[in-house]
Amino acid sequence: MNLRNVKLIFGNVFLLVLLGVISSACHSEGQEAVEPIQIPDTVKYQLSDINLGHWKVTLPIGNPTEVKPPAILDYKTNNELIPYMYNDSTDGALVFYVTPTNSTTANSSYSRTELREQMEPGNDKVNWTFTQGGSMKGTLAVDKMSKDIEGDYHRTIVMQIHGRLTDSQKQQIKAKDNNAPPMLKIYWQDRKILVKTKQLKSLDVDDNEILFTDAWEDAEGDFFSEEVGFEKFTLEVIVSDGKLEVKLNNDESLVYDNESIKRWSVFENYFKAGNYFQSKDAGSSSSVKYYNLKVSHP
Repeated sequence: MNLRNVKLIFGNVFLLVLLGVISSACHSEGQEAVEPIQIPDTVKYQLSDINLGHWKVTLPIGNPTEVKPPAILDYKTNNELIPYMYNDSTDGALVFYVTPTNSTTANSSYSRTELREQMEPGNDKVNWTFTQGGSMKGTLAVDKMSKDIEGDYHRTIVMQIHGRLTDSQKQQIKAKDNNAPPMLKIYWQDRKILVKTKQLKSLDVDDNEILFTDAWEDAEGDFFSEEVGFEKFTLEVIVSDGKLEVKLNNDESLVYDNESIKRWSVFENYFKAGNYFQSKDAGSSSSVKYYNLKVSHP
C-alpha cells in the first residue's frame, strides 16, 4: 500500500465503521428508529481552503504533465494527479508529493508538483507586473523530507514569483520561449525558511539587456530566525511597485526595495506554490501540505 495515503484511508474507514455502528443501533429488530447521532467534528471529512479555479499544476511525469482548469477541479478522481496531489482528509490539507523523475521543466533539472497561478483560467498569457502588485498567503507544513547520504535533510521550494517575457519581448531578444528568471524563491531548508531573490549583475544594463536571463544572478539569500521544522507555518508575499515583502507567521518580515527590485517591473509575473523538490538522489522524496492558499491583485 502507498504509505502516503494510509492516513487518508484510515480516516475514511473509521468514518464508515462509525456510520455502520450507528445504522445498526437505529434499526435493530423491535426498536423504533431514533434520531441520527451527531458525528464529532474530529472525524468529519476535511478539505483544504484552496480554490483551484485559478491554478494549473505541473506534475513530475510526462513532458512534464500539466493539468489546467477546469480539469484540475476534478483532482480527487483524476488518476494522473492522485499519486502527486491529493487530500489528507484527516488533516484538512492538500498534499503535494514529489520523488525525482526524468520529467522536468525548461531550464531545470529538478522535479516538482507545483501550482502555477492563472489569472485567466487556462491561459498563461495573462499575468501581472510589480507596478500592478499582488499578494499570496498560505498556511503549509513540510510533512516529510528525506535525507542525503550525509544525514542532512534535502530541501524544497514552497513558493515562487516567476518572471515571464511578453510575446513582444520574446521576439525582441529572439528568445526560444517566454521564460524569464524567478524573482523570488522561498525554500524549506535545514528546518528553516530561506528567501532568495534575483539581483542585476550590473545596474548599467539597458532596457534590452535587462530582458536576458544572463543579466541576473541569485542574491545571497536570507533565513528567517524562526525554525519551522515540520510544524504548520504561514507565509505571505506582498508585491508593490519597486518593493517585495515576505512575512513568516506575521512575526518576522523581510523587505526588498533595492534598485534590482525597482527595475524588475519590466517583466510580467505569476505566483507559484507547492513542492519543487531540490534533490535528484535515488529514493529521495518530499511531501508538502497546504491548508489554505489565497492570491489577490488590486
